Amino acid sequence: MPSPSFAHLTDRALIRVSGPDTHHFLQNLVTADMEAVDRTGAGSGALLTPQGKIQFDFLIYKAGEAYLLDVPGAAAQDLLKRLTFYRLRAKVDLELLDGERGVFAIWDGSAEVPGAELTVTDPRLGALGLRAVGPVAMSAEMPAGRSDVAAYDAHRISLGVPEGLKDYDYSDIFPHDADLDQLNGVSFRKGCFVGQEVVSRVQHRGTARKRFLPVESSGALPEKGATVTAGGKSLGTLGSSAKVDGKTIALALMRLDKVAQAKENGSPLQCGEAELQARLPDWAAFT
Repeated sequence: MPSPSFAHLTDRALIRVSGPDTHHFLQNLVTADMEAVDRTGAGSGALLTPQGKIQFDFLIYKAGEAYLLDVPGAAAQDLLKRLTFYRLRAKVDLELLDGERGVFAIWDGSAEVPGAELTVTDPRLGALGLRAVGPVAMSAEMPAGRSDVAAYDAHRISLGVPEGLKDYDYSDIFPHDADLDQLNGVSFRKGCFVGQEVVSRVQHRGTARKRFLPVESSGALPEKGATVTAGGKSLGTLGSSAKVDGKTIALALMRLDKVAQAKENGSPLQCGEAELQARLPDWAAFT
């Protein structure tokens, strides 16, 4: 039996949120239900604009009396500033952790993670595998097959799970567009959070029309942001892509009704010179 894959996600960073008011502060701010995070040890969420668009997306880990936000490294400083803006007089301490502590992913099997401070099942989707936090040096002690960020992204893309900055730009799309409602990233039961009114309206009216879908092609694909078309009409845009077993897999944000119409008309999906095949993820509750 092959060893599970293990990667130090060098493109991620950690923000520590602590202090007496931390739970209340995050509960009123982000899309995740912090009560559920306390019970399970991990959650997925986002900080939205007041207009309901994704300003930052992240994973949240319960770490003793504090929480760790697992965020794209390129957005960590901006998120820290935004959290500081919202803190006001709340008794909350915010700290961007140094590079000696890292985020790790283990997938295609499970393994002990020597030296890890915490290890959780990815709260978005169990098939993504485990997520661990610990000293960067612990990667040398892992018995699992060592891999890298690109291999993890290929795994993530194959499962149809989009991520901010890699598949979409911040402040451009809504949580339903990024499938956060399907991937445990939005609580519709808890109280108010920033942007909640817009997101709840989309949920209760069932008006989400765009979704990220996995696509594949036998040829190379253009860069992120390229237009996906059918019959000369735009259906959406391409997200991240990866080469796997001689083909290119990717995620694309597309209008579901237009994809269905193209299929009904027998019009192939195109992105640049490449023809695409789209599918619904196994976990999708939408059609």
